[in-house]
Amino acid sequence: MLGPLSLQSGPIPFRMAVPGGAGSKYEEFRAASGGLPRTERTMKLTIERGDLLNALSHVQNVVERRNTIPILSNVLLQAGNGELKLTATDLDIEAVDSADASVSREGAVTAPAGTLFDVVRKLPAGSEVELEVQPEGQRLAITAGRSHFELPTLPASDFQTMSSDDTPTKFSLGAKEFARLIDKTRFAISTEETRYYLNGVYLHGAKTDDGSAVLRTVATDGHRLALAELPAPAGSENLEGIIVPRKAIAEARRLVDGVEDDIDVEVSDTKIVVRAGRAVLTSKLIDGSFPDYSRVIPKGNDKKLTIDNKAFEAAVDRVSTVSAERSRSVKMSLSDGKLVLAVNHAETGVGNEELEAEYGSDAMEIGFNAKYLLDIAGQIEAVEAEFMFSDPASPALVLDPSDDSARYVLMPLRV
Repeated sequence: MLGPLSLQSGPIPFRMAVPGGAGSKYEEFRAASGGLPRTERTMKLTIERGDLLNALSHVQNVVERRNTIPILSNVLLQAGNGELKLTATDLDIEAVDSADASVSREGAVTAPAGTLFDVVRKLPAGSEVELEVQPEGQRLAITAGRSHFELPTLPASDFQTMSSDDTPTKFSLGAKEFARLIDKTRFAISTEETRYYLNGVYLHGAKTDDGSAVLRTVATDGHRLALAELPAPAGSENLEGIIVPRKAIAEARRLVDGVEDDIDVEVSDTKIVVRAGRAVLTSKLIDGSFPDYSRVIPKGNDKKLTIDNKAFEAAVDRVSTVSAERSRSVKMSLSDGKLVLAVNHAETGVGNEELEAEYGSDAMEIGFNAKYLLDIAGQIEAVEAEFMFSDPASPALVLDPSDDSARYVLMPLRV
């Protein structure tokens, strides 16, 4: 395989601490936030099952399934002022949402997030759910119709909430626009922990070639790059580049799913806050420098391939069935009016398929990772996809004719 896209970042200190130990995230967090006031575990309320499930779905995924700190496996429930407020955290991300409830006894408690979500999810649709903390056993009783459950609890006073920062950068944009910025780029986020500065989406204000201000997202794993942008919302024009972690990106996308109204985004030096209705997601940022991605976006690729995207996607999927599991290499042979996809592997087999295409440059053979091709094809909304090539050893630029605000770069493989 050819070397990865040349993306360099200066060394940035990256410290990890043992959970629960001196100097750990938990101890630093506890000292900063001070925890919640100590309150007696007492609470009783009634809430519609759909409202409770919706709020839980916005927070429970933040919780890590395996935790050395028991309280971090729980969701904080706070009942008062006619609503139930839910909070979950892993000390790097905090999700908060609330729902209307008939509160007969105010109070706060924490309960296992995953178990509570599963119980509520399986209750009959439209049912009224009663939540009550039983003083004698300090268990959370869940009652809906003839169903009754009791879950263990931990004191709300042991739960750590995130401290608030001043957020000098604030802007609003449509939920669908925000979702698009995420969807067009997050598939290219690196999973290689040693290059932690690539483990997220780079969000920043930028200028286009004609001087227009845009809000742009970029993600890369060194072998592919995805870029998306939109006209800069008021307040975002001068946003300094921030790296939003992979998990926070996934949770933010889940938060805005189905939202029709605008969302609010706030950014500080160390955190990003996303507000959608009652729901609020707060995440720490990755402390690192994102590489100068503009250097790897091809500027002079002049060999253009235009092909039916759905036909191309299906053919790549078929031919790659017999590709080697590790590289998933597929060779593309370009010639006048056609494209041939081929896999030839001594152990896994041989496969090829010919497709009609618009191509009028010199014949060329170039290879790519099939999964990367499929990921990008899945983002193309136009009937046709455009590939811009230079030579078999140089990165290819992939464009969506119906969307000039998204670009994709692919590094080739030797075939």
